[in-house]
Amino acid sequence: MQVTVKANFNKQTKDSKKELIQFYIKGEDEKKPELNQLTREVVELQIEGVEQKLTCEFNKTTKDSKKTVLDFIVKGDTSADQSFNFYQKAGSDVTLHIIESQMSLEDFYDNEVHEGIEYQVSNDGSVEVPNNQMTFEDVPNEEEDETNNINPLHDEDKLDDDDLFDQ
Repeated sequence: MQVTVKANFNKQTKDSKKELIQFYIKGEDEKKPELNQLTREVVELQIEGVEQKLTCEFNKTTKDSKKTVLDFIVKGDTSADQSFNFYQKAGSDVTLHIIESQMSLEDFYDNEVHEGIEYQVSNDGSVEVPNNQMTFEDVPNEEEDETNNINPLHDEDKLDDDDLFDQ
């Protein structure tokens, strides 16, 4: 499925977790039923006159009395070279082609790099962690540090009571 709309490329924002692209559409294009059908799907965005395409999650559609807002989350492994010409159109009116992708939402997010612990959840709800990963028991806590007399100061850096009164 594909839908083409006249839109204003409103903004592109990026933080440490995701990149968001937002378009405004007005008029008859707001009423296209394909927009609702593609929401919460993985799509490819193409702007007329720009060679590059971006793979995104069509995150949501928000309507008010003046316009419809389309929010897209850009796939995490999109290169800067791939998106540079695309983002040059930000702030201008564009012809936007939204094309349904063959990729599922699971595939879209599974391909991203995630930090953390790898694990599998069994049917009974217990969690299995590979043997080569650190466990909570492996992490030293402050109480253990005190009982092991670990002191960050070197012996020569310690002050005696006499040192305080020598001045």
